[in-house]
Amino acid sequence: MFDWPQLMALGLHQLRLTPAVFWNLTPVELTIMAGGLPGRAPVVTRGRLAELCAAFPDEKTE
Repeated sequence: MFDWPQLMALGLHQLRLTPAVFWNLTPVELTIMAGGLPGRAPVVTRGRLAELCAAFPDEKTE
């Protein structure tokens, strides 16, 4: 899904982030730092977020 060599080159070389900062960023934060495209659809839609929340709840359900 991700082109890690390209993302690492962007973060570490072009943006000059330290490895610690780079690896602590979320994909959305990296996109914004790289000049993300305003007005584009969200990376995760509301429906997809609901699916993820159901699949990985914060509290265990028994």
